[in-house]
Amino acid sequence: MLEWIGAACFMVLMAILWPVVKCFGAESHSTLLLPRRERKRSAERCDSKPEGQGESDALALICKPSALANYLLKHCMSFCKSLSIPKWNWRMSSSLQTVFGALWPFDCPVHFIRDHLQLSDDGLVALDWAVVGAAHHKRRRTSSNSTSPVLLIIPNSFGKITRNVLKLCEAALSHGYLPVIFNRRSQNGTPLCTVKLQQFGDPTDLREAVRYIRYRQPAGQIYAVSESTGSGLLLSYLGECGSSSYVTAAACMSPVFRCQSWFESGPTWPFHWALVLYQKICLSRYKTVLGELVHTDSLFSSCSLKAMEEALFCHSGLKGTTEGAGSWETYWERNDPLRDIDEVAIPVLCVCSQDDPIRGEPQATLPLELFESNPHFFLLLTAHGGHCGFSTSDEGPIVWSHQAVLEFFRATTDFFAAEERAKLVARRRGLSGAGKTFRHRSVSTCKRLPVCSHNIHAIYNWQRSYTR
Repeated sequence: MLEWIGAACFMVLMAILWPVVKCFGAESHSTLLLPRRERKRSAERCDSKPEGQGESDALALICKPSALANYLLKHCMSFCKSLSIPKWNWRMSSSLQTVFGALWPFDCPVHFIRDHLQLSDDGLVALDWAVVGAAHHKRRRTSSNSTSPVLLIIPNSFGKITRNVLKLCEAALSHGYLPVIFNRRSQNGTPLCTVKLQQFGDPTDLREAVRYIRYRQPAGQIYAVSESTGSGLLLSYLGECGSSSYVTAAACMSPVFRCQSWFESGPTWPFHWALVLYQKICLSRYKTVLGELVHTDSLFSSCSLKAMEEALFCHSGLKGTTEGAGSWETYWERNDPLRDIDEVAIPVLCVCSQDDPIRGEPQATLPLELFESNPHFFLLLTAHGGHCGFSTSDEGPIVWSHQAVLEFFRATTDFFAAEERAKLVARRRGLSGAGKTFRHRSVSTCKRLPVCSHNIHAIYNWQRSYTR
């Protein structure tokens, strides 16, 4: 117990001292990145700046110019509201912002109803539906005719439910969404029923979960938000499914894009050490059963994120199993989140800060060319905010990044609804001018819901699924 307390104190101390060492050298660098790149590209930029705001508060929307981009700049007020942080406020520290967003205690009024979903290979994932107040004891109905939109939240790949995720659930509920958290196999109390863990960028389990949500809420639109390394799973899903993802719009908060190099180099060492330790603690619960698949001695003696990922997925099992076997390079050919990025068919907002201590230096870790060339991707880049922090000195009940994401969803929905109405009006005008031949021909104005191309009852065995 004393060792754990000492380790926690050491981490907090390093989180405080680390930014002090880097502060003066990094400050001028972070404030110069945006203006220098803006002179070299034709990207959208929010130029609204409150009186007295310096370059350190810079905020930019980086994307390919389009009608949707112009609409977002006009209707998303958060895109033009820079993070106002006094120079000597603790929020100027990216490390403290990161620790605050991940670990700081939060008296959350949100409760969760857990659904265990049994997958086609008998594995289990968990869906935690967020509700407020005394309603948490009520069981969810088998299906619902509610038209409320569903907000699917994918936490980080380590399964930690952070303060940032809880605050997002609270904000989403206040805006009329039905938030649901996707928990991978063995994470956040989900039982491990098969000797199989989910690979970093394998969207198979998420695909089944989305179809299940669509079955439960057929009349509600689905939006998706991912946090940190969980963005790798969301981007993989959107790329593999393309226009069949059933998701209206998506957002990634502090995503890690170049995941292979991130695992190889790792974040700054205090956070790297903490992530390795947390992953070992979570996996130690299944040490015996994992011994049938991997070399547990190598796994629990690993000192880096790369070594742990290799031990889990890049070697043959002890009993001759070849599933998941292969080299490190082969593993990332199958799991790189950007492998099918050109197939993404919905708007995706990425909220990032230049001083993110987990992702790393923006020049090497942000694929700016993706946002400048792909009309579906939008990068909202701040000078400060840490990793999934984005706390401000004048913060209200909703975190700035959450407000930006919810405004993005509302604006994109309104934009496409206006586009559909314009197309319908144009179609009607074309029909009215076509002569008497079409006078008595009826035209349906109802938008049909997309139909799942799969037999939902063939995918799931409802009698085997259960709810706790």
